[in-house]
Amino acid sequence: MTISEITNFLENHAPLTLQEQYDNSGLIIGNKNDTVSGILVCLDSLEAIVEEAIQLNCNLIIAHHPIIFSGLKKLNGNNYIERTIIKAIKNNIAIYAIHTNLDNIREGVNSLIAEKLGLQNCRVLSPKRGFLKKLVTFAPHANGEEVRTAIFNAGAGEIGNYENCSFNLEGSGTFRGNELSKPYVGSKGELHIEPETRIEVIFPSFLEQNVLSALKKSHPYEEVAYDIYSLDNFHQNIGAGLVGTLKESVEEAEFLQFVKNTMRCGVVRHTALLKKPITKVAVCGGSGSFLLADAIGAEADIFISADFKYHQFFDADGRILIADIGHYESEQYTIDMLCALLTKKFPTFAVHFSKINTNPVNYL
Repeated sequence: MTISEITNFLENHAPLTLQEQYDNSGLIIGNKNDTVSGILVCLDSLEAIVEEAIQLNCNLIIAHHPIIFSGLKKLNGNNYIERTIIKAIKNNIAIYAIHTNLDNIREGVNSLIAEKLGLQNCRVLSPKRGFLKKLVTFAPHANGEEVRTAIFNAGAGEIGNYENCSFNLEGSGTFRGNELSKPYVGSKGELHIEPETRIEVIFPSFLEQNVLSALKKSHPYEEVAYDIYSLDNFHQNIGAGLVGTLKESVEEAEFLQFVKNTMRCGVVRHTALLKKPITKVAVCGGSGSFLLADAIGAEADIFISADFKYHQFFDADGRILIADIGHYESEQYTIDMLCALLTKKFPTFAVHFSKINTNPVNYL
């Protein structure tokens, strides 16, 4: 099995186009055509992780956080980033990162936190714009169902919790083929009027080639007429954070203790208790302070995330309870998620869970 077979699977699950602009997800070190001997999954790809990979005979490290975020001008081993890269290259070990693209999918990092906390009826806290397009095409009446089914199977037609969504309008199409044409209906050189169905579907922009390929393979015409429009709509399943509800309301202090135990936190930094039960919960793995306004707007009782600065705690302003559980703590279960994904897809392949705690923060 090659590295590209592994990474293609991961990128179908969490496309690289969904990563934030500052991010550096993808294959950072290595040749995509190399054969994989074993996979080591971790949160941070550090020197110790590379050494662990060597001991386990793994030549592919899959990390949540990229070891390189910005450009490097030298590789002299003067810091942990350079030393990690040098060690990986010397030992022919590839490093792949799946970071904010995994954060931004509905079934990503935040869904695992929500599952651990028992949240129900979850939705994306801050959906993103610019990831939806609309396909409009025209097919003979008799072929409409076949064409719709093909583009649905390619990933089109999903809106929130609904699938196979489309709009269909009956009409007439006209065409006249030249001498080189091979018309499916009618005769070359003669004007033909065909009863057709106008089919409209939306799809995620990163699936455009898949959808167009399915359209052209399923459509009977020699030349397929279609239009593609970029949409400004929010994509309800792509974005940052999640918000959901508890099965039953819980008192604040009790819920904070539950969060601390469940997320294995050394400490939970939080704002003053508001003296009201917790029912609606917003979460964001990693640095999520930028979503505070969204959590308040969603009428969440508590926002669980990490990396809040001192003055950002004031921004809660008595409207919500902030619980900062730590960056590592909020993302630690990502390793479990990646291992489960890879093991299910490649059941006979060696996938190892790193035993090294890479959390740089210690608690007294």
